[in-house]
Amino acid sequence: MKALELKNLYDDFRDGKTIQAYAKRIAADAKKLKRPINIMEVCGGHTHTIMKFGLPQLLPETINFIHGPGCPVCIMPKERIDHAYLLAMQPEVILVTLGDMIKVPGSRGSLQDARAKGADVRFVYSPMECIAIAQAHPDKKIIFFAIGFETTTPMSAVLIDQVIALNIPNILFHINHVTVPEVMVELIDSRDVHVDSYNNQIDAFLGPSHVSVISGSKIYEKFPKAYGRPVVVTGFEPVDAMEGISMIVKQFIEERCELEIQYKRVVSYEGNLKAQALIEKYFEKVSLFRWRGLGNVPDSGLKLREAFDAYNAEVIYRDILPIAQIEDHQLCICGDILRGIAKPPECTIFGTACRPNSPVGSCMVSSEGACSAYYKYGNLL
Repeated sequence: MKALELKNLYDDFRDGKTIQAYAKRIAADAKKLKRPINIMEVCGGHTHTIMKFGLPQLLPETINFIHGPGCPVCIMPKERIDHAYLLAMQPEVILVTLGDMIKVPGSRGSLQDARAKGADVRFVYSPMECIAIAQAHPDKKIIFFAIGFETTTPMSAVLIDQVIALNIPNILFHINHVTVPEVMVELIDSRDVHVDSYNNQIDAFLGPSHVSVISGSKIYEKFPKAYGRPVVVTGFEPVDAMEGISMIVKQFIEERCELEIQYKRVVSYEGNLKAQALIEKYFEKVSLFRWRGLGNVPDSGLKLREAFDAYNAEVIYRDILPIAQIEDHQLCICGDILRGIAKPPECTIFGTACRPNSPVGSCMVSSEGACSAYYKYGNLL
């Protein structure tokens, strides 16, 4: 029997003939559209797939992509990066976070810069690695700088649960988890005083897949019902994306506006109820969380509940952590890119002053950011 390899699990979802077949179906259906439609792929994983596999080139001009704020590294504002930097520079601290955070620039530098200056900064694949680090260094404070959408929030909650159960005294948390539905609302109907009024360009959403595994598709019900925007929760592979786009086009030509799940092999309506309960146990909403490139978004961030202040690095180190907001470079147009008003190549510093190895704006920081994807795969356009 032939051994099963990882590529065997995704080959069918990258099959060229299947992708071409969907392209033909979408082209035929698009002829029936009454007007062009703008589809926002909320998740950076979708942006990466769309650009890597050249999906815009397979679709008619009446289908346009808007690249959403779906990269948790990209949307982290400079002041919170400064928190990580300052915490890392404390002599008693080992700062632990996920690997993509290493090059994100704050106003004082990146965590990579902090490490070059002697800070003990460690990057892990799993938050649970903090436990071994804490046990190996009982004289240090291990601060986990937690980032991510609903996808990674349960991992932070599990770590907190274990730290409390095992009575580990030297692990603290700096929570930067954010939630997707609230920023989707913000992109449709901005209420931020820092954002000029605009007519948003979004007609429909490709819903995030991994986020929806945890939260369930139920979190998007309001968008077709209250905002008149259909949502199709879609997987990350190119065949998934093409099917999701096809489903959105079908809704428009059939004059429907619904929530649908393309990614049924993983996503359910209710989601992972056990993970949701654990998140609810340890976290609560913050009234405002500032998204880099977008500004303040109501109810879009999470924080530790007050009962767990003993584990909250923001509380324990509040005297050294600045609270002032720090704006991005004036030439950066990431906010406009995320709203669909502009494309990355329209930015005057794209590919020159702002590149993946020296990012200026939020959309260039991670490989899942729109500018980074355009920089890497722009030759396909």
